[in-house]
Amino acid sequence: MGGLFAYFLSQAGEEVVLVDKNPDRAALVRERGLQVEGISGEHLIKVPSTAEPSEVGPCVLVILAVKAYATEDSLKKIVPLVGDDTVVLTLQNGLGNVEILAGELGPERILGGTTSFGATVLGPGHIRHAGYGETVIGERVPSGGDRLSRIVAFIDGVGLKAKGADNLDSLIWGKVLVNVGINALTAITGLRNGKLVEDESIRQILRMAVEEAVSVVEALGVKVPYEDPVGKVEAVAQATAINISSMLQDCSKGNRTEIDFINGAVVREGEKLGVATPVNSVLTLLVRGYTDMGLGRIAEA
Repeated sequence: MGGLFAYFLSQAGEEVVLVDKNPDRAALVRERGLQVEGISGEHLIKVPSTAEPSEVGPCVLVILAVKAYATEDSLKKIVPLVGDDTVVLTLQNGLGNVEILAGELGPERILGGTTSFGATVLGPGHIRHAGYGETVIGERVPSGGDRLSRIVAFIDGVGLKAKGADNLDSLIWGKVLVNVGINALTAITGLRNGKLVEDESIRQILRMAVEEAVSVVEALGVKVPYEDPVGKVEAVAQATAINISSMLQDCSKGNRTEIDFINGAVVREGEKLGVATPVNSVLTLLVRGYTDMGLGRIAEA
């Protein structure tokens, strides 16, 4: 997603720098360029890339697109990018990212958001633009000014179809519920998103996982941004039928997944609130086990 956003920003003529934790990958992109293919066409764009944020200095906007488990480590690296007027926008999956960033950088400079644009990593510095969507952004602490509207207008202006949200917790939990229903099940079964709702047995597990998460959300007093959470998740699975979820991609490569920040986070919140989450507990353990034992696989091409 970081590469995809860099592509849109660059194509719109904005000054953008990619900051990567991997020095070799940063050097590859810096020397060869960022390769983009897919529904937006084939492009090789030259974009500055570095593994040393101190070489960049303070920025107007920092967009964090790393995996949720890397937020704390990334926070240490982005400090040189943050000046007095910098806004930091997290577009990550899962729970807790906003809180981690706000705890170190101050809640007044943090924006949170979700995006339904799709991207797949094909190799170092090589991504596929897999789908268009919408980017929704909100703030935990109102700025009292036009900060949110300015960032929304900016993101929208480069083609990333953005809008603002009044309730950041609602926005984040709304995305978490979708991920709860889709990501773990795709990682375990190896299926593309749409296949989850074609088989009634798998579909029932999806429903139970989402319903448990809804019980947690209700106990927290958060209202999600749609009336029928299970129907919403099933609709997203159908709308993204051919997608290979990010968790399935990670699991199939033996990479660490974000399960502890999605289904696992639902379990932790449920324990605090006294809400039972047995289905999400099992899904979390299965994804961990599949990844640890190298059992992840994509079931079909």
